[in-house]
Order: sequence, then C-alpha cells, then structure tokens
Amino acid sequence: MSGESSGESRADEVRLTAWVRGQVQGVGFRWWTRARALELGLAGWARNTADGRVEVVAEGARDRCDRLLAALRSGRTPGAVDAVVEQWGPAKGGVDGFAER
Repeated sequence: MSGESSGESRADEVRLTAWVRGQVQGVGFRWWTRARALELGLAGWARNTADGRVEVVAEGARDRCDRLLAALRSGRTPGAVDAVVEQWGPAKGGVDGFAER
C-alpha cells in the first residue's frame, strides 16, 4: 500500500525547523508547542538548547507547518518570544508523534 490514495504522499511533506528566542524555557513553551503540533497532525519534537532557545522540528503538510510557525509568532505563547528563525527542507521521516525533548 503506497499511502498516496489520500492525495498526499511523503514527497508532499516538509520539515520545518524553528529556533525560538526569548523567555521560552521553564514556562511551558515546549508543552504548548507539542499541543499545537498534535492538533495540526504534525510529527517532530521541541527541545531546549544550551543557549536558552527552543528548537522546534515539525514534519507534515506545508500548510500545517505554516500554521504552527504562525502560532509560534502569534504572541499567544507561554513566556515571551523575541524572535523565530525558520529553516525549511524536505521531510526526513522516522518521527512519530510529537515529543518534548
């Protein structure tokens, strides 16, 4: 079974990597991001980095990743987001669900 009968294939999916800067550690930001990603049907993770940022990696349909990115920039997150730097690429697969790392 190819999984392409739904009109979308793995080739249609993207990987969004977003580095979020601000007051985003210790405020429930990763949990909030996980909840938004799961609502959107995305797979990936959110993890704290040593320099105080949160790295978010999400895979799925481009429009759903765009919606997650907009949520990260919405001003309605826990803590305070100063900036979000994004990088796009093809989905790599190998991730199920969305984890807080």
